[in-house]
Amino acid sequence: MKLNDELRLAQAQFATRRHFLKQCTSGIGMMALGSILGDCTGDSTKTGTSGPLDLNPLAVRNPHFAPKAKSVIFLHFCGSPSQLELWDYKPELAKLDGKPCPPSFLEGKRFAFIRGVPDMLGSVGNFKQHGQSGAWVSDYFNYFPSVVDEVSFLKAMYTDQFNHAPAQLLMHTGSARLGRPSMGAWSTYGLGSENSNLPGFVVLTSGGKTPDAGKSIWGSGFLPSVYQGVQCRSEGDPVLFLSDPNGLDRDLRRKAIDALTEVNRQQYDEFKDPETLARIAQYEMAFNMQISVPEVMDISKEPAYIHELYGTKPGEASFANNCLLARKLVEKGVRFVQLYDWGWDTHGDGEGTSLEIGLRRKTETIDRSMTALLMDLKQRGLLDETLVVWGTEFGRTPMRENRNGKVMPFKGRDHHTDAFTCWMAGGGIRRGYSHGESDEFGYHGISGRTHIHDLQATIMHQLGFDHEQLTYEFQGRKFRLTDVSGKVIKEVIA
Repeated sequence: MKLNDELRLAQAQFATRRHFLKQCTSGIGMMALGSILGDCTGDSTKTGTSGPLDLNPLAVRNPHFAPKAKSVIFLHFCGSPSQLELWDYKPELAKLDGKPCPPSFLEGKRFAFIRGVPDMLGSVGNFKQHGQSGAWVSDYFNYFPSVVDEVSFLKAMYTDQFNHAPAQLLMHTGSARLGRPSMGAWSTYGLGSENSNLPGFVVLTSGGKTPDAGKSIWGSGFLPSVYQGVQCRSEGDPVLFLSDPNGLDRDLRRKAIDALTEVNRQQYDEFKDPETLARIAQYEMAFNMQISVPEVMDISKEPAYIHELYGTKPGEASFANNCLLARKLVEKGVRFVQLYDWGWDTHGDGEGTSLEIGLRRKTETIDRSMTALLMDLKQRGLLDETLVVWGTEFGRTPMRENRNGKVMPFKGRDHHTDAFTCWMAGGGIRRGYSHGESDEFGYHGISGRTHIHDLQATIMHQLGFDHEQLTYEFQGRKFRLTDVSGKVIKEVIA
């Protein structure tokens, strides 16, 4: 009798534990699922999505309001090209060239490399006004002046970070610390994907190296992994391991995917772990990508005039090829395309990209193709619905860089947080406009200052989102791309 009582007690304890681990966890899982799938219950004030609950985490969902842009192409130049050589014309700075920096420029400031009292450095580029807008553009660009009336410049951008990796993280994830979702991940989380055979978020790199912040700047952070950027290549196989292994044909791969899907669905039915849905979607996406990705990533079949327009060479890993691929991807419904081009660190130590030689050469590699991208999108009727952003992580000082009081052998500028230039085009953005202004030396923003979070809020706005309401609850707090700040730059919206 005593033994039977002990058995019944053990069974009751086991049932209690099983109930907690299985039944209660299922309830928690369903709550998490509702959050991950965008709270698709009709309450659009929480995540910005509405409509029927769909077990596909990449299903198309509605934003808060009618969007101006369906897709985003973000061109990021890793290392931060100098705005004073490219976009921000400062004739007064030229008058101080070679003279000691005023003490007021140095007091209370932190620099990455400047030590002692540096000399001021006038622009190495020569500026002219172009287009009906009269925008100032340097002679480093030969092609871009022809499309300058399509863009809105942000001349008084500023950031909180003066080192490359944290500044890149802040630009693309809204935080200088690791672990936050990238802008592209937030976009696909909120909107889903219009093409079930292609990722909603694609990343293309050029310049020979990965950005300083690594692949985390296109990661999904605490969002489900299905929303992270998929890195594609313009040289070799577009995605690693895309082809079937030897001895495995497509029919057998289909059967394998179906079997994995069934196992994952059983696991989801039992534990209601939302990440299982992401896994199912990723397996299915990978299978579909085997046919769709090689086709869309093949630029060799583009007509000769397109290759002439962009300056592309099929088979190379280049910024030009990536610009053409970006147009092809948004044409196929990809939501967010991120281009990173490495090698823009304009130091004067001979190892970075010096202002008078290296920066000019780097600019030549992007001038023709980024101009062609705007022209091509416009002639295809895609520019009105595609937001193109040109940006970098921070600016450059109006002082010549020195290290430990020694002048560098080449002309270079140090990292600078207080004033730099970005621009936006298409996607409902005002044409031929310049917002904000830095002082006469390009050192501080004196009007229309715009923070990184303001730029992010504006991008989200053009996609149809209130950036304060596109949130995701994680560890007891609702997070958003813009953290706890940011405002839409209404002046640049058409």
